[in-house]
Amino acid sequence: MSSLLVDDIGELVTNEPGGEGGPLGIRRGVALLVEDGRVAWIGPSRDAPAADRRLDARGAAVLPGFVDSHAHLVFAGDRAAEFAARMAGQPYTGGGIRTTVGATRAATDDELRATVRRLRGEAMRQGTTTMEIKSGYGLTVADEARSLAIAAEISEETTFLGAHVVPAEYADRPDDYVGLVCGPMLAAAAPYARWIDVFCERGAFDVDHARAILACGQAVGLGVRVHANQLGPGPGVQLGVELGAASVDHCTHLTDADVDALASPRVDGGHTTVATLLPGAEFSTRSPYPDARRLLDAGVTVALATDCNPGSSYTSSMPFCVALAVREMRMTPAEAVWAATAGGARALRRDDIGRLGVGARADLIVLDAPSHLHLAYRPGVPLIRQVLRNGVLQ
Repeated sequence: MSSLLVDDIGELVTNEPGGEGGPLGIRRGVALLVEDGRVAWIGPSRDAPAADRRLDARGAAVLPGFVDSHAHLVFAGDRAAEFAARMAGQPYTGGGIRTTVGATRAATDDELRATVRRLRGEAMRQGTTTMEIKSGYGLTVADEARSLAIAAEISEETTFLGAHVVPAEYADRPDDYVGLVCGPMLAAAAPYARWIDVFCERGAFDVDHARAILACGQAVGLGVRVHANQLGPGPGVQLGVELGAASVDHCTHLTDADVDALASPRVDGGHTTVATLLPGAEFSTRSPYPDARRLLDAGVTVALATDCNPGSSYTSSMPFCVALAVREMRMTPAEAVWAATAGGARALRRDDIGRLGVGARADLIVLDAPSHLHLAYRPGVPLIRQVLRNGVLQ
């Protein structure tokens, strides 16, 4: 049995009950023992057991690895010109997705694989130890299946997003496209996916089409996620809650009824639906930010994710999203760090990640700073000194 002792920790964020910092469960003067990729012991440094190896944190903060529960990494091409146009005043409508679809269909498997690996590596260096990856830029049976097969080489959290937009060849036949998504496309994609997602938004899929697609995914055992209420008010959030979705993502434009639905406990005692906020998208589209304070004060579980994609949020940096959440969405630093770690884990319905307690997976980051506060206090600074995933230094 291989063991590693992480010692001289200045501040340990556990996301476990007890300790300081409310839900962060901060402990000081402790060490952490890893055995075979799991946290085996946490206790006072003076009582630390022997281990095969030692990692000296040198008084720095140690946090759970970030859990990025919303990312679109399987694509080809570049939409920098679209970004420049938005910065010059052109509004974001989501229409540029079809540009990426054309480039992705034309790319080879190796080209797509190289992009996924590059972006996943970027994210890992910035402390992301778990990253969900969606399809959605192929929109044919073969291209969606290969996108998910490539994603599954990198992550156990893969999402079928054949219902991203209606592709150009089906523009006048949306019902036929929904039939394709629910039939041959789902059959080809499901073996590589854990989740199904729909962009329920004006210009994408209406509530009836979204409900039909998600129900088909549920019928073959996929969990539900929903792109909801990004471009304006709509039915997506309440549809997600109705179907027991693990998360509804974006949540930029919410009514009181949407917030109430997210805050209401499940009548069956099961999981509630997480509101996953994606501030990188608002930054990159000059759109209003979600009101995280409103959600948190209502008792809604909130996660943060990057929405990494080539059009509306081309960032792989969870620290950047933490800083945006604090500055622009009225979250405290503690709330933002919890949302980027434990919140993301809840959005993926995982209890082995996003926390540092005995039995949890040893996914952790060592900051080049004494406290988690520095993630928002020093935005844009590369503060991730070391990353361990499954107890292995990356």
